[in-house]
Amino acid sequence: MRSRKTSPYRLVPNLYGICFGVAGLAQAWTLAHATISAPAWIGNTLWICAAVLWVFTSVKYVGNVHEQGRLHTELTDATSGPFVSLAAIMPMLLGVALEPYSPTAGKVIYIVGLVSTVIIGGWITGVWIRSDTKLAQWHPGYFLPTVGGGLLAAGGSAALGWTRLSQIMFGYGLICWMVLGSILLARLFTQAPLPTPLIPTIAIELAPPVVAGNAWFTMSSGRVDVVDTALAGYAILMGLVQISMFSTYRKVPFGPGYWAFAFSYAAGVTNALHWVSAENVSGLKPISYALLAIATCALFALSARTVVAITHRAFFPRIPSVAVSGQVR
Repeated sequence: MRSRKTSPYRLVPNLYGICFGVAGLAQAWTLAHATISAPAWIGNTLWICAAVLWVFTSVKYVGNVHEQGRLHTELTDATSGPFVSLAAIMPMLLGVALEPYSPTAGKVIYIVGLVSTVIIGGWITGVWIRSDTKLAQWHPGYFLPTVGGGLLAAGGSAALGWTRLSQIMFGYGLICWMVLGSILLARLFTQAPLPTPLIPTIAIELAPPVVAGNAWFTMSSGRVDVVDTALAGYAILMGLVQISMFSTYRKVPFGPGYWAFAFSYAAGVTNALHWVSAENVSGLKPISYALLAIATCALFALSARTVVAITHRAFFPRIPSVAVSGQVR
């Protein structure tokens, strides 16, 4: 038979971090529309971009996984497996964004995403329990399937008016954060440094307190209480950790891992917008627009750097040439 040419690249699931990051910024602009009457078209445009990127990434990623025979091993991969959950988490975010314009379609997409997220979270937790994964192999991306999925589901369910479901998912995400957070900090404190490509995942440490805070603001109709205040305290600590890590981050070669910064930092901006609105801070509009400008410029800079890297064929990891020869006898 004739040889079949296969892709020389190994597409990894953290590529979903691109659409996830765009969705994070879209959330910030959507909140700003509700709190300071920021233009709705900016958030809507970002949501459309996030949806297109999710579809494009899914088609390319699934095709690459199938082509290279990785369908049965992708979720169980100790390094990249947790990022697969982003494929299911994204429809939840898109469903909430769509619901004001098409209630039925938005809710259906959200439910499909929610069910898929819970199934993946439960399955991959079982994999972690029964597999012989070493502590040194863990990284903050392990937050994504259950902590990220659960807390985002809590906020999404509250936004759709499903109070009891939002409470269930908040407990789901919060308890998983307590369990996994202690393991991950023990790993970061006591084990060898993360492999260089995984160092940007430390940015995900900021996400649980700010995503939980955003969910709780939605669940409590924007009122500040002891829960938001406690979460803000831990968010401040993780924010200071991010500042202390800048010199380390700068040493990491650019690649898909850099998109770990996008959603985490955008969620932090969204949390700050919730706070300045809830506290009715003097200068609410200029402060909000300043925060949005910083987040938007950062995302555009990250996007531009990604385009340059793709143009120079230096963004996607390659696989050994012998593995892509495609010889079929």
